[in-house]
Amino acid sequence: MLYRENGQFRTSYAADQQIFPIAQDRWAILAIVVFAYVGVPLLVDEYLFRAILIPFLILSLAAIGVNILVGYCGQITLGAGAFMAVGAYAAYNFHIRIDGLPLLVSFLLGGCTAAAVGIVFGIPSLRVRGLYLAVATLAAQFFTDWVFLRVPWFTNNSSSGSVSVANLQILSWHIETPVDKYLLCLTVLVLLALLAKNMTRCAIGRQWMAIRDMDVAAEVIGIRPLSAKLSAFAVSSFFVGTAGALWGFVHLASWEPAAFSVDRSFQLLFMVIIGGLGSIMGSFFGAAFIVILPIALNQFLPAIGSVFGIGISTAGVSHAELIIFGALIIFFLIKEPHGIARMWSTAREKLRLWPFPH
Repeated sequence: MLYRENGQFRTSYAADQQIFPIAQDRWAILAIVVFAYVGVPLLVDEYLFRAILIPFLILSLAAIGVNILVGYCGQITLGAGAFMAVGAYAAYNFHIRIDGLPLLVSFLLGGCTAAAVGIVFGIPSLRVRGLYLAVATLAAQFFTDWVFLRVPWFTNNSSSGSVSVANLQILSWHIETPVDKYLLCLTVLVLLALLAKNMTRCAIGRQWMAIRDMDVAAEVIGIRPLSAKLSAFAVSSFFVGTAGALWGFVHLASWEPAAFSVDRSFQLLFMVIIGGLGSIMGSFFGAAFIVILPIALNQFLPAIGSVFGIGISTAGVSHAELIIFGALIIFFLIKEPHGIARMWSTAREKLRLWPFPH
């Protein structure tokens, strides 16, 4: 970068080092997105789409929503699964009760409904924080579980309590194959992830981070905790609700309230902790880890046990999965609170300077 000193133009190497990596990162992200649209459909089979890629994309979107609230605004939530359920059931009712409503509009209306519910359950954040706020959001989980299980209107009076959707279509595009579902989820994720990244960089994102770091000082400098906290709950719930609509319509196609139980809420929180608090990239790392780890354990743990003459059952693999999740959460909270995203950033900086660190 050129700057003027004593009437002469000079080059700032440090400034260039700050700008060039940002430009390189943008080109790298663009290349990844292009490969995701063009290369992945040509190289991946149907099993990988259904078992890994589609769940990864949807859970990444939900993790971004949780990260906005927990990582950027510092508000603890244990009710993300409830907002996924609200988004899924709201989109379902909009879809079946309004003839001719476009599918994407149903998804967005489901997200908006989840945002409205998120604002209601976010009101306690104005008075309580920490463990008390976590319990307040956990109440949303139990409340939605009861409502969707006991009120038949939300399931269109289904006798089994489950709902199903079919014949998904956007204009003349019939979404039937795994590739179609993958491209739909990818498009929604790219657009909303770009929106989330820009929001965290603008004024509202700086307000969230000021509330996270020290809410009293933020209020002193003119930031209104009411608007900042409730906007974080609204935006977070919108992202999570939209992810819930995609999870129900695209991934499951038929679901019941148990699909969005409290386990889902804990899973999303684990993604954010392991991937990295306050990082959009960390949401992707956390979702990839949560999706891939159970499949890897099911494939490799019995094989490793057979080498040593130990038989490992399916239940044993499930218990090992919980143990590993718990151990990793403790590890990241103690050793690396910013998760895999910070580890990736540190490794990338070292590789950029290797083998000449100076």
